[in-house]
Amino acid sequence: MNDPPRPSSLGEILDRTAHVYRSRFLVLFGIAAVPTAVILVVASGIFLFFAWFGSTGSGSTAPVPSGEAGFYAGVLLVAIGLLVLPIFLVVTALASAAINHAANRAWLDEKPTIREAYKTIWHRGWRYIGLYSLQALLIGAVPLAAWILLLAVSAGAAAVAKSAGMGASGGALFGILAFLVFFGLLAYFFWMLLRLSLAFPACVVEQIRPWAAIKRSIRLTHGSRGRIFLLYLLGTALNYLLSIIITIPVIIATALIPGANSPQHQQTAGMVMLFTLYGSIFAIQAVTRPVYGVAFLLFYYDQRIRQEGFDIEWMMQQAGLIVPAAAQPDAAPWLPPIAPETEAPEPPHPSEPEPQQGGENQQIIHPPPAPGEPV
Repeated sequence: MNDPPRPSSLGEILDRTAHVYRSRFLVLFGIAAVPTAVILVVASGIFLFFAWFGSTGSGSTAPVPSGEAGFYAGVLLVAIGLLVLPIFLVVTALASAAINHAANRAWLDEKPTIREAYKTIWHRGWRYIGLYSLQALLIGAVPLAAWILLLAVSAGAAAVAKSAGMGASGGALFGILAFLVFFGLLAYFFWMLLRLSLAFPACVVEQIRPWAAIKRSIRLTHGSRGRIFLLYLLGTALNYLLSIIITIPVIIATALIPGANSPQHQQTAGMVMLFTLYGSIFAIQAVTRPVYGVAFLLFYYDQRIRQEGFDIEWMMQQAGLIVPAAAQPDAAPWLPPIAPETEAPEPPHPSEPEPQQGGENQQIIHPPPAPGEPV
């Protein structure tokens, strides 16, 4: 960073985000492409399974029995729960940490690499996975569990009201209540999303633990959650614009394929178009994910400047007036390294004399006294 840090407006943060992203585009895009490719492969497998299952079930020669269909659906749900979700959580957490690390090095005018970013955050992988899990729990799992509980209570209350003879009035009352609770949970979702948006920059830059990063983000975002909300709106608009730019040419190209509208090839053309659209969505995620990472890192430093005087601390460090705090020791890696085998000491050569060990009868030679000093 050539210019001294100072408080920045939203426009200045967006301008610096674009500058950092352009200058380190290949690195940031490469970091974001790794989890996107993993998720795309898994999603493609699920998509192909559904396509095969649908074509097999709709065929007239060998329809799939209902019992077998239920078995396949159950196996797929178990696979999604036990395999896909953990993979998604791990790769997304590591990619978010790597993007923040690379953005921080770019902010310091250093040159990060994809390998260096992933290698650095790998030693603290459990920390970032724990932080992402906490964020998912507080932002998404809590309102989802509350909504499911509400649906269950509403279904039970509707049955009780029907048995009590309340009729349509009771159903309307529960419908209004469910509507209000839904918007309350939606407000909670955005409220927690804004409060926890700076947790990853704090965790990566300061090397603090997940719960400390959560509390740090809540404190740092105070007073700037409106600007962060505008950033989310701009990011959503950018995603929507890129989706339109990619989707329309795909639809036109699919429609211009000879014989694509014929009954024999209509299903195949639809599957190809749907698969291409899904791939384009994941590609858009790989392009836009670093934008959020760089912008949130700049918001993190901006909030530290506004609340903690980080600009003064930075200039004093550059002038050598204060020494930066020592970094915390690295956490233990996921898999501890294999200790090298220690070789036994070689026995002394017969011609070499063995070193003498001190004992009780060993003579001690004192230096002679100085002139004028009593003996």
